[in-house]
Amino acid sequence: MADILPLPYAAANADVSTLAEVLAHTILSGQWACGDIVPRELDLCQHFAASRNRVRNALATLSACGLIERTAGRGTVVRDISEWHLLDPNMSVWLSGLDTPHPQLVNEVFAFRLAAEPYVSELAARSATARDLAQIESAFNGMCDTAHDPDQRSAHIDYDIAFHDAIYCASHNLVWRQMGILLRPSIVALIQRSHHRVDRLDDSLERHRRVLEAIRMRQPDTARKATEHVLARTASDLELSARPPALRPGAP
Repeated sequence: MADILPLPYAAANADVSTLAEVLAHTILSGQWACGDIVPRELDLCQHFAASRNRVRNALATLSACGLIERTAGRGTVVRDISEWHLLDPNMSVWLSGLDTPHPQLVNEVFAFRLAAEPYVSELAARSATARDLAQIESAFNGMCDTAHDPDQRSAHIDYDIAFHDAIYCASHNLVWRQMGILLRPSIVALIQRSHHRVDRLDDSLERHRRVLEAIRMRQPDTARKATEHVLARTASDLELSARPPALRPGAP
């Protein structure tokens, strides 16, 4: 056991889904790196006090989601992050309960947001209905009401997520709305981590307000640029060193 990877904790008699989630979190958080050899089934059975059938089914779930590869003669290996099936429903569940996502996963999700959300905001500025605007504004007002109370940080994050959800819906494009739903857990993990790194949210609120106003005023170009400035704030909070220079906080 001394030469194998450190094993996570799971309650006694954990079922297959719980074992799969515990092991998935170990990979999704980066505790087990790409290329690492996963402990043998027998070692996992002993560690979790679980039957071999239960452990095998949990590993099969991870394999179906692209997290691990099981090869005869080589054992079980953590796959490269490019092979992970982020849109799999199981991944959505696992990511929702993840406190510290893998650093590369953070970068990949941010890259998706950077590519998608400015354009989605453009669509919202063209297509938003009065009801859509009310939803975006309600979420923004919730962000403002909870921004400066440490006891309401969780509520503030929920309103932040609702703000972006409402913009995806306001695009009135079926594909983008579905992408927003499917990748919501990944985006949630990103927002949660960025909020853990800031003390005051005044600048972030102002950037979100500009997005709201641009959509309300039917200004697609302004909405796109305002969304890029929101993401610049996110990049700064996440300390993403590879972010494009044009998206540094305060960029014109």
